[in-house]
Amino acid sequence: MITDWRHNQVLQIYKEALFSVNGRSVVRHYIAGISFEKTVRIVAIGKAAEAMTQGVIDVLGQRDYQGLVITKKNYSTFSIFDSCPVTVLEASHPIPDESSLYAGKALIEFIQQSPADAEFIFLISGGASSLVEVLPNGVTAEDLKKTNQWLLASGLTINQINAVRKTMSCIKGGRLATRLGNRKAAMLLISDVPDNDPSVIGSGMLVADSGSNKILATLDLPTWLEKRVKASTSMPNQGDDCFKHINVKIISDNRCAQLAAINQAKLLGYDVYSDDGPVSGDVEQIAKKITDKLIQGQPGVYIWCGEGTVTLPEQVGRGGRNQQLALCAACELAGHPNILLLVAATDGSDGPTDDAGAVVDGYTIQNGANKKMNARDYLLRADAGTFLDSIASLIKTGPTGTNVMDLIIGLKWLE
Repeated sequence: MITDWRHNQVLQIYKEALFSVNGRSVVRHYIAGISFEKTVRIVAIGKAAEAMTQGVIDVLGQRDYQGLVITKKNYSTFSIFDSCPVTVLEASHPIPDESSLYAGKALIEFIQQSPADAEFIFLISGGASSLVEVLPNGVTAEDLKKTNQWLLASGLTINQINAVRKTMSCIKGGRLATRLGNRKAAMLLISDVPDNDPSVIGSGMLVADSGSNKILATLDLPTWLEKRVKASTSMPNQGDDCFKHINVKIISDNRCAQLAAINQAKLLGYDVYSDDGPVSGDVEQIAKKITDKLIQGQPGVYIWCGEGTVTLPEQVGRGGRNQQLALCAACELAGHPNILLLVAATDGSDGPTDDAGAVVDGYTIQNGANKKMNARDYLLRADAGTFLDSIASLIKTGPTGTNVMDLIIGLKWLE
């Protein structure tokens, strides 16, 4: 691994992008322009829930409010709300479990116990679909776990995955909106989906569904899952009364992070090349596309945002989609000593790991070979994290307070 100033500059570009989309600052900026007439109730769900809640509290000050924060396990410091009327729950991600159902029960009770004239602020970020759930009659926690395990290993897109998730829920697909009565609600979203569709972010708890039936009709699901999908109850429709008092606003997304990364790279003196649209699809195909561009392109910084997919084997090793993509890219970059590539999540966790991603270069594959490790074998086992860890290529940030999909930053210089 090259650990010189170039490596540090790529990390600097990545960190500047994270800073630009931090949940606390983007929420504080938006909330500052809203006036509240009644008592306020805050509901924050997702990996950025704690940071987003801090942004609201910064503005509310001593105003009458109460809050419920539901975030990923090990993503809360708890103590920051010691002097605030805020309850913090941690739940399971990416596979929901009993803690997710407990959080769902707490969410319903929090809404029911709020004053009839309370004004709600919902703060939704990536991970919300797994962190909180209320199941229909006849669906068990084990059913929920089995379904999500299959979905996350299937190679389906997030839109497809969330279309299925909505069929096994009493709160997704706009159903939570029916619990608010006539209460006014502002829903602020940090988008972790490619097209910024509010009905996909967090599986659209307060937003009318926008096409799940069409998506479901195209999917080849296993028989046991297809039966559950067909048994789903209906979702409220666009224009129904339950949505009349809900205002939805996307306050940050991957494009915001990308623009910040572009600006930082320019400040460092680099020519910058970027694609406006997010990358998507199988990580091996993404790796080939971006490394071809790097190898054939001019010196400078190359920036992409997006989210790849991985079809997992039956026995899964260590890693996530970013680590898998990074190792795929390293195979393509072997023999090119003048290229660095960072592939990392913006939320600080790549799949079921505590690593955000990795930085690879033209020496990565050889460094592994020196340790008797064959990169292709690790890719086949979805064990890229083990390979990358052995050569100190992983990135660890901890929770970042945001989640706007993934960042890919390449640096090429003259040999």
